[in-house]
Amino acid sequence: MQHLMAEAGSTAGRATGQSSAIPAWRRRIEERIAKARALIGSLICFRSGNNMPRIVRTVRMAFARTNVSLSQPDITQKLTERIDDLKQIIAAGGKPIRRYTERSTRFNQNCLFQSDQKRLYESLEQPMVSGTGPAPNHADTVAF
Repeated sequence: MQHLMAEAGSTAGRATGQSSAIPAWRRRIEERIAKARALIGSLICFRSGNNMPRIVRTVRMAFARTNVSLSQPDITQKLTERIDDLKQIIAAGGKPIRRYTERSTRFNQNCLFQSDQKRLYESLEQPMVSGTGPAPNHADTVAF
């Protein structure tokens, strides 16, 4: 019985690790970005006056390796600096993901062009989904 459970556990771990279509480096970057966004939210809550124990604990953890105390008079400046640092981490993490996505799209379109040009042009003709909102009215367009 133990042999069967050990074997099932080892194959389940391998199956989940290899079957994912998202590369491991991308998942790590996305997790880092998600953690940074969550920390930014907590820091902004603390800066706006939320002193709940969970928020305070998160803020202390954010400044754990520094000599910053939450009772310092310039804590709002330190919070702003830390928030800016986290925003830079988010921006830096998004760049390789964006480059990878653009390169992957280019590669797939090149392959599709070589194999089936009709399908490529049909896929390019499909309208792009944009979240900009409703289209401008005719009078505004003419005035522009």
